[in-house]
Amino acid sequence: MSEHRLTPLLRPRSIAVIGASVTPDSVGNTCVRMIRRGRYSGSVYPINPKYPEIEGLKCYPALADLPEAPDLVVFCVANHRLEEAMADAIRCKARAAAFFSSGYLDDDIDPPLAKRLAAMAKAADMPVNGGNCMGFYNLDIGLFMSFGWPPYECRPGHIALLSHSGSSWSSLTLNDERLGYNLCVSAGLEIATSVADYMDYALDQPNTRAIGLILETVRDPGNFIASLRKANARGIPVVALKIGRTAESIRLAISHSGAIAGNDAAYEAIFDRFGVHRVEALDELAASLSLFAQDRKPGKGGLCAILDSGAERELLIDLASDAKVSLPVMTPGTTKTLAGLLDPGLEPVNPLDAWGTGHNWMHIFTESFCALVADPNTAVAAVFSSMRDGAAVSEGWADVAIEAKRRFDKPVAVVTNFGWTKHVETAKRLAAHRIPLIEGTKTGLVAVRHFLAERDRASWPALRPPKGPGAKVRDRWRARLAEPRGLDEAEALGLLADYAIAVPKLRVVEGADEALKAARAVGYPVALKTAMPGIAHKSDVGGVKLGLKDAKAVKGAYAELRKSLGPRVVVAAMAGKGVEMALGVVLDAQFGPLVMIGAGGILIELLGDRRMAHPPFDAVAARRDIDRLKARKLLDGMRGAPPADVRAFAEIAARLSVLASELGDLLAELDVNPVIVGAKGAVAVDALVVTKAELAASKAPKPRKGSDRKSGDRKSRDRKFGVRKFGH
Repeated sequence: MSEHRLTPLLRPRSIAVIGASVTPDSVGNTCVRMIRRGRYSGSVYPINPKYPEIEGLKCYPALADLPEAPDLVVFCVANHRLEEAMADAIRCKARAAAFFSSGYLDDDIDPPLAKRLAAMAKAADMPVNGGNCMGFYNLDIGLFMSFGWPPYECRPGHIALLSHSGSSWSSLTLNDERLGYNLCVSAGLEIATSVADYMDYALDQPNTRAIGLILETVRDPGNFIASLRKANARGIPVVALKIGRTAESIRLAISHSGAIAGNDAAYEAIFDRFGVHRVEALDELAASLSLFAQDRKPGKGGLCAILDSGAERELLIDLASDAKVSLPVMTPGTTKTLAGLLDPGLEPVNPLDAWGTGHNWMHIFTESFCALVADPNTAVAAVFSSMRDGAAVSEGWADVAIEAKRRFDKPVAVVTNFGWTKHVETAKRLAAHRIPLIEGTKTGLVAVRHFLAERDRASWPALRPPKGPGAKVRDRWRARLAEPRGLDEAEALGLLADYAIAVPKLRVVEGADEALKAARAVGYPVALKTAMPGIAHKSDVGGVKLGLKDAKAVKGAYAELRKSLGPRVVVAAMAGKGVEMALGVVLDAQFGPLVMIGAGGILIELLGDRRMAHPPFDAVAARRDIDRLKARKLLDGMRGAPPADVRAFAEIAARLSVLASELGDLLAELDVNPVIVGAKGAVAVDALVVTKAELAASKAPKPRKGSDRKSGDRKSRDRKFGVRKFGH
């Protein structure tokens, strides 16, 4: 097997430290001490012309004086010396580099220092950790390559932690030894090596059972997705804390789809597609990783729990409902066993309050919990109690969890009902038995939800997106969408129809007689909608007339539209009754085309009720997103309305995803709103397509035809670009 590209960085055979120092607590001194602290067995070369020896190691004047070219060179120098140090490292044929400092200079030139360093590293094909980072730990080889001195020896384990935030990285690595790591990387600026690269390396390590990410952004989207695919293929769960989810939208948008899809929407889509477990806080990240890193996976069923409090049991039930964690009913055999163990008055149910008179409590706790764990409906088991070092009941609960794990092969955890208790020694004892101790009921339930979701996701069938219309149709549309000329509604609906998405019968007309002929052809009742160029949202300007039942109504509606907006209209058959839903396509700057699935009409704006999905996907995947919408209940039928054809809506979403994957790079936005989902079938009633070529043409400077331009020319130009430009 060939060596991974990051091996010289993360598993170096030799390390040189430029700027090594004898000054206590300096970066150059702490870095050398940290490297020597663990069981790292490679060569360590301090570099500083001022000293003959540092921390018992021979010190060298320069890299050129070393007996070998080091695998890794660490720059413990000020920013103004980084460029020279990088050049020296490349010149001496070092294979990797790392630096902790910010990589910024006051009054810098263009390109700035960080970009110059990145260019040097890229030219030399050199992986670099940093800058503006805390370094890394490789617990597989006992290497602590950092300047942050932990108050304890990190426990080797099975979690790979990769973080953009140095402080958050420190929070998880420097404060508690119950989490066991095999790799911890503070990625910093990622001048030459990205989180995706570190993920790829971690996935190749046999000790990696789970990957934790603390992300500010993804600078390498293609490789990030490739690493997520690799994690899926190897069955390694990924848990992510994405920072900045409420950031402003990437751009001002024209369509409803684009307006609602902010920067965070892309991460939502990517995480959903590849099963990344998203958490909202560092506590949730640590808790979820602790479950994934232990040595057992959940089977069928849900969470069984034991407590010593009726009130805390009620709280657990409430919070489990909020967290959507299943608390399954135990089988009759388990219920009978519990009834024979418990004191009178205690219910033999899950979750179980096992504290009665206090007589023989340890036996009752142990055998009751083991009965719960043994039940076939139990996938994961947990003791819920506020643990305290030295307290007999708390020590007893720890023994109960240890005994249950010894007897059975199911995952077992301990969760505190209250996190502000002193239980350091208890946590250590449980960790020695690979039993997670998780702080807080709510946090513990979030972790269990992710734990069970990973099990469920593994059983999902492989995606089978629908077939597209074929190369000839695809290429025709690619050529059309590359033109600077925008698509009107009729052409936009024609695009959808070519991708097997149901649309109404329609015709475009420019006169009253044509409108009447078209109405007869498509069949009453009909809708009339303005088709004048540049009007993106027709209803906002009174450009939609619905439910026209006869020729008189059509003539009157056409006359109004002609007078207020212009002669060009679409005559379309009215869709049947149903629930209004919406679909869309937006182009994300990092991850490319995304598909939006959401509530229709104004609900999508009022409630923000939408899911984003990474194309292409199939109807089964679309159904999962539809089922997570607030508007989902509307599709089941309310107040006497018949259930809507959810399957048909999911099929339309899947077909739109194929369109997005084949044509999305040419689109700025595509809005299909509403989609009428009836009792039998679904129809895309309206469509707005905005192409990148059209936007570019609208922003291009227009040649001046003279200084005496007529106001009519301005109105024509405003109609063409103004309404569409400012969207809503």
